[in-house]
Amino acid sequence: MEFRVLNYFLAVAREENITKAAQNLHVTQPTLSRQIAQLEEELGVKLFQRSNHHIILTEDGMILKRRAQEIIALAEKTKVDLNHGEQMLTGEIAIGSGEFQATAFLSELISAFHKRHPLVKYSIYSGNASNIHDYIERGLLDIALVSEPINIGKYDFISINQKEVWGALVRSDSDFAAKEFLTPEDLKDFPIIISSRDPVKEMYGKWLGTNANDLNIAAGGNLLYNMSALVSAGMGAAICVKLNCTYDNCKFIPLSPKIESSSFIIRKKDQVFSRATAEFIEFAKTCLKGISNNSL
Repeated sequence: MEFRVLNYFLAVAREENITKAAQNLHVTQPTLSRQIAQLEEELGVKLFQRSNHHIILTEDGMILKRRAQEIIALAEKTKVDLNHGEQMLTGEIAIGSGEFQATAFLSELISAFHKRHPLVKYSIYSGNASNIHDYIERGLLDIALVSEPINIGKYDFISINQKEVWGALVRSDSDFAAKEFLTPEDLKDFPIIISSRDPVKEMYGKWLGTNANDLNIAAGGNLLYNMSALVSAGMGAAICVKLNCTYDNCKFIPLSPKIESSSFIIRKKDQVFSRATAEFIEFAKTCLKGISNNSL
C-alpha cells in the first residue's frame, strides 16, 4: 500500500466523484479508477458504493479513510521532524491540550520558545483526555497538557505549578448564582452536565458522597462551550474547571469542599523525539524549575 495510492483514495473519498478527484490530482480518470480497483483488490474489500452520479464510502472504506488520514499525517510529521538544518532549529511540534487555566501558561511557554527558535512551527490539537492520550499513543502528538484525574504513571511528565479549580457553571438567573460556593447538599439532586470520562464522574460522585452510577446526569460532553449552551437553556449545572472565559447567561461557582487538580505536560515514555521537540521539553523543564507564579 503506497502513500501515493492512499492520497488518491482520500481524494476520491473527499470529492465522492472519480472525475473531480482525477482533475484535482492531475491524473486521468482511467488511471485513478484502476488505482482504486487495485487497492480494493489488495485489501480484499469494497471501499466505495458506486452510482451514476457519485460514489460513497462503504463501512470498510470509512475505516480505511480514518487510518489513511493518520498514516499520511504521521508521514508528513516525520518528514518535517527529519528536515531540520544544522544551524537554525527547525521542525514542527505537535501539542495537545484540554481546556485549562494552565493552557495560558503553556501558550507563554510556546511563545518564549518561539522567540528563541522562530523557524519552529507548532500544531495545536484540542481535545479531552481520552482523545489526547490516544493521539499520544499513536505518535500523532509529541507532548500534551493534561490535568487530573488521569493515570499519570503511564507517561514521562513535567508538573506545572498551577491548580485547576473545579466548580459548577450555572445559569446567571438561578438561585445558585448568588452563592459564594456550592456544597454537596446544593447539588445532591440537581441535574448536571458533566464530562463523559468515567474518572471525572467518579471524582464528582466521591465529592457528592454517592456512587458515580447514581449521579443525576442530564447530559455528557467534552467541550465547555457546548455544555454552557445547555446550562443557558436550563438543562442543569455543568461540572467543570474554572476558565478565563465568560459564557452567555452563565456563572462559575466553585465547589466546597473544594476540588483542585494538578496539571502536567506529558509525553510518551521511551519516545525518540525530533530535535525541536527534545529542545522544547528541556526548555520547559528549565523554565519550570525556578517558576513559582507561572510567568515567563
